[in-house]
Amino acid sequence: MDKSITIYVLSDSIGETGEQVARAAVSQFNPEKYEVRRFPYITVEEQIREVFEEAKEERSIVIYTIVIEKLRNFVIKMGKEYNIPVIDLMTPTLDALEEVLGYEPKRESGLIRKLDEKYFRKVEAVEFAVKYDDGKDTRGIKKADIVLVGVSRTSKTPLSMYLAHKHFKVANVPLVPEVPAPNELFEKDVKRVFGLIANPFKLNEIRQERLKSLGLNNNANYASIERINLELEYSKKIMEKLNCTVIDVSNKAVEETAGIVIDYMKKNFGEEMID
Repeated sequence: MDKSITIYVLSDSIGETGEQVARAAVSQFNPEKYEVRRFPYITVEEQIREVFEEAKEERSIVIYTIVIEKLRNFVIKMGKEYNIPVIDLMTPTLDALEEVLGYEPKRESGLIRKLDEKYFRKVEAVEFAVKYDDGKDTRGIKKADIVLVGVSRTSKTPLSMYLAHKHFKVANVPLVPEVPAPNELFEKDVKRVFGLIANPFKLNEIRQERLKSLGLNNNANYASIERINLELEYSKKIMEKLNCTVIDVSNKAVEETAGIVIDYMKKNFGEEMID
């Protein structure tokens, strides 16, 4: 008796799940010979028909992970027509979830892949924000989706990280009177540059707390109103020269400031760039 079998895996996405299930199942039988053939990105009925034409020539079954109803029904039809067993891996789970959740599934192919891609874009954006934080490497300015500029303690870093979680690559650059602003800033598309300013007394409070947390004297020049005003005046001149969008973050949560930045990005570059 012939104990060989060919398992055909059809998917409207990559088909990895179907292949893994096929291999796990066939390992329970230890046939003398078996082969798993994967057919990903099934989008039309003709592709399905071609698979069944091939499958009819040998001992075979068809496993499928297809969520598009028209294609799924065609697989079932072909299975009956060619007398080949077909196994639907997705529908029983989708039906159970629909019953419990009370609404229908999206039935869009490749959603798990899209979720994975979004996750890796987020990781990449976070790594970018860390690498190009606080003007560590001005090369990041050219590569960034968004560039934040401002004096110390205007929430550049937390805002960078928040925007990174929205998949934006963000570089931030501190503006200090004693350090010339990098040339790369003036070469950047101004619509991607955002200047952050704050009330000097608010900055004074924040900087004093920062010094305390570091165990330093909170009367240091860094936290003095005179020094803060000097820095703010310098930063405003740079922002005027850049002609960038300026946001006063004095009484804004990071989420609120991020919302303003994202709205500007949508307006200037379109909704499609925002996930």
